[in-house]
Amino acid sequence: METLQATFFLFVFVPLVNPAPPLQQESLYEYDTDVSMGSLTQQDYEMQSKDIKKDGTNVSLDTSLMLQSDDSQLDVPPTKDTNLPTCLLCVCLSGSVYCEEIDIEAVPPLPKETAYLYARFNKIKRIAASDFADITTLRRIDFSGNRIEEIEDGAFSKLLLLEELSLAENRLVKLPVLPPKLTSLNANQNRIKSRGIKANAFKKLTNLAYLYLGHNALESVPLNLPESLRILHLQYNNITSITDDTFCKSNNTRYIRTRMDEIRMEGNPIVLAKHVNAFSCLRMLPVGTYY
Repeated sequence: METLQATFFLFVFVPLVNPAPPLQQESLYEYDTDVSMGSLTQQDYEMQSKDIKKDGTNVSLDTSLMLQSDDSQLDVPPTKDTNLPTCLLCVCLSGSVYCEEIDIEAVPPLPKETAYLYARFNKIKRIAASDFADITTLRRIDFSGNRIEEIEDGAFSKLLLLEELSLAENRLVKLPVLPPKLTSLNANQNRIKSRGIKANAFKKLTNLAYLYLGHNALESVPLNLPESLRILHLQYNNITSITDDTFCKSNNTRYIRTRMDEIRMEGNPIVLAKHVNAFSCLRMLPVGTYY
């Protein structure tokens, strides 16, 4: 008696999870953390009406595939539920927390070991002193592209390790008290006026090398800029005048600001040629209008 043997091939498509992206500094960053579930092929649908003989029990292909799909969904974190714990709502990876484009309206509770926080393009309006009260390990914070109007003065004061802070593209009218080891501050594209920056805001920041204040509403260059400063962006403000002591020291003709590599002042209603003595200590003239 001739025995017929039938072989069925079951193709199971396992969903692939995109790995979290490597840490990046600039563009200060756009990451894709979505999970793709995949779909059944036409061949799978055609086979759904057939049963598989297994251990004497008929198990439908439709049921088998459904069970495997359900198992895989257990690993998929929702991305828009703001009531979830932070590391389900965001992506937590080796001391870095990525909370970008998830529509949060406040700073989420962070793991105590957090060193890098990326919370760009959300709806955050206010930063309170309590947001970082217990997170003393932070080294970099990026709040670009939010709706921040107010930052309490004590919000960053305890962050003694913080080196990089981006507040670009928000609605700030003044700067908060800044941490002492800051090396880079980006506050481009806000609404900051000169009265919103305290006279000694930068004086004690002896590590500050990069200061970006372009596209604001400043009427004058900030005072007491530290010697450590290398890059200063003040383009497209409302600066109308500068003095001989703005960058240099009028009482010391031998003084040279050796570290300053770039000053941008284009887009301001000031003719720089009228203030030649203000640049006598610089190795390069500022970018801007001279006639």
